[in-house]
Amino acid sequence: MNSYLSPLAQNLVPYVPGEQPTDRRYIKLNTNENPYPPSPAVAPAVERILREGSLRKYSRPECEPLRELVAQQQGFPSKDYVYFANGSDEVLAFCFAAFFAGRQEPVRFADITYSFYPVYCDLFSIPYRQVPLRDDLTLAVSDYAGPGGGIVIANPNAPTALALTEGELRDLIASHPQEVVVVDEAYAAFSGRSCAAWVMEYPNLIVTRTLSKSHALAGLRVGYCMAQPHLIEGVQRVKNSFNSYSVDALAQAAAYESLSDQAYYHKATDRVIATRERFMERLRKMGFYGPASQANFVFQAHPAFSGAELAAALRQESILVRHFARPERIEPYLRITIGTDEEMEQVAAALERILARGGIK
Repeated sequence: MNSYLSPLAQNLVPYVPGEQPTDRRYIKLNTNENPYPPSPAVAPAVERILREGSLRKYSRPECEPLRELVAQQQGFPSKDYVYFANGSDEVLAFCFAAFFAGRQEPVRFADITYSFYPVYCDLFSIPYRQVPLRDDLTLAVSDYAGPGGGIVIANPNAPTALALTEGELRDLIASHPQEVVVVDEAYAAFSGRSCAAWVMEYPNLIVTRTLSKSHALAGLRVGYCMAQPHLIEGVQRVKNSFNSYSVDALAQAAAYESLSDQAYYHKATDRVIATRERFMERLRKMGFYGPASQANFVFQAHPAFSGAELAAALRQESILVRHFARPERIEPYLRITIGTDEEMEQVAAALERILARGGIK
């Protein structure tokens, strides 16, 4: 044990991101990155910042142009309904600190969901309760009945790729008016549904988003949240107590152009969805089973192999996917990011070879 660490740091169990190996070329489908480049307008915007020499100055601490753009696109009265930060992970961290820290009642989220949620709870000493998903990996709103310290829902969920219906999500938000409900929409672009417009109706709702998946800006780290101004003020208060210049100038310029180019965004998203459906059909023919995906990845298992066996066999084929050994009931599953049509054809062909030969070479 490192004696220099604080008691808090000694007891933390950090989030483990998907690997980014450099030993050889892989078809990399383990971190849900977008297979297509960002909008063509992004590169000129970044080049302009560099050419003007703006990097010697601090970026806009409040990201006003970005907030105004999203408010206009969403039909909000003002930018006060939107706030930007350094990726949605940072947005979520600010939300956990602003709305859940210091409470006696536990914040609640699914037992199988984004594994950063319990990490934030440990970091901020927040009590929490993990609510088990049903046997079919669906989330039942009734399991969240009763008072608590808040609720966090990934919709669509990760890694299951399932989403609540509009009616289910409305019931959840409306039935807990005294608690903040955070809806993490990291993958909402690939489901065709969003509850962002509902923030005008529900004073307890905050919706978080990232530009990493849907807008292909994972390398720049931009995320934002939408809520009524009294909740945004809480996020802003925490953010400015932590890092007042959170989003750098390059990221702000790239994000603005990317969000402005709606035609490119919809075209790229539609391509991913179409590829996902074709790949799912191919997997079904091979005997795979799992949820129907509403994200830019699939969560699938095969009755003849463990998830660890399939992940290792795919790695031998220079294909990276994500496997979760815990909890045990999702061990058989692989989370496979949707790449280009050509990449998914290679993945399907590799799986067919693996199944035919009975596993690892």
